[in-house]
Amino acid sequence: MQTNEQEFLQVEHFLKDHDDFLVVSHVQPDGDAVSSTLVVGWLLSCLGKNYVMVNEGPIPQRMSYLLHSDRIMDLSVTPLTKSYKHIICVDCADFRRVGKASEYFAADAKILNIDHHPTNDGFGSINLIVPDAAATVQVLFDLVKWLNLSLDHDTATAIYTGLLTDTGGFRYSSTSPRVMAMASELLEYGVDGPALSQLLLEEMTLPQIRLLTRALNGLQMSEDGKISWVTINDEDMKLTGAIHEDLEGIVNYPRNIQNVEVGLLFKVIDDNAVKVSMRSAGKVDVAAVAQAFGGGGHVRAAGVRMQGSLDAVVLQIVEQVKARL
Repeated sequence: MQTNEQEFLQVEHFLKDHDDFLVVSHVQPDGDAVSSTLVVGWLLSCLGKNYVMVNEGPIPQRMSYLLHSDRIMDLSVTPLTKSYKHIICVDCADFRRVGKASEYFAADAKILNIDHHPTNDGFGSINLIVPDAAATVQVLFDLVKWLNLSLDHDTATAIYTGLLTDTGGFRYSSTSPRVMAMASELLEYGVDGPALSQLLLEEMTLPQIRLLTRALNGLQMSEDGKISWVTINDEDMKLTGAIHEDLEGIVNYPRNIQNVEVGLLFKVIDDNAVKVSMRSAGKVDVAAVAQAFGGGGHVRAAGVRMQGSLDAVVLQIVEQVKARL
């Protein structure tokens, strides 16, 4: 993982020279986003700083075991009463991923941008971006070490959570020797690795199973069998009783089909917008596919929100993937 002393020094000065921070992660937060928010909150507490943690929407229910996850304010329920001059954005590949939280950024706000997405556009006043890190919590783990802070069990659990989810249970290509050494160190703090794997990677809700069944019933393949995709719309969500977090992991099913190079999930948002999730076996850089339409992510996992009908979006994405195969 490539970082340099100057970057850490800039971050250290930003944290120690200011106070009253707003901490925000990306919309529809995943395990790494939630965990990174909480780790930054803990870090600021250690430094004696005041801060507020927010997200545009709710935190996934299955993340409620993380200490202080209930302190991450859902802005759709509880708006803030003021703007903030010192912002810390975590796991946001670009500024748009901040969502409505940006409404509370002061006009002269200074932003610390901490991330690991290769497509991050460096939108911060200070940027700590490590593209070869497996997760944003890995970047924060090194920052904690740099600041000579001592981890506790709950913070170690949060870091392990982000690492576990963003590496797919240590299965993805980002699982380096450094990642495994870090996981081993975190387990020494009493983190219950097997229990977290069961909760985060194996358990499925009944609505999630029903949603998956409907999605797979409509599974489609390209002529050469290299691309596979499923679609989900509002009717699917209503009939199954599923919520947004029940979409987690569904895109892996078309990707896991033998000989498939790219798996896709198209989630219809409304009549003229579709969210696309992409997973690659490695031959296709899906981050580049997503970037072509204004999205981003990683080589093997990326996403984008696109304007247009479902049929039009499917055609555009599939054709772009074909061109890169």
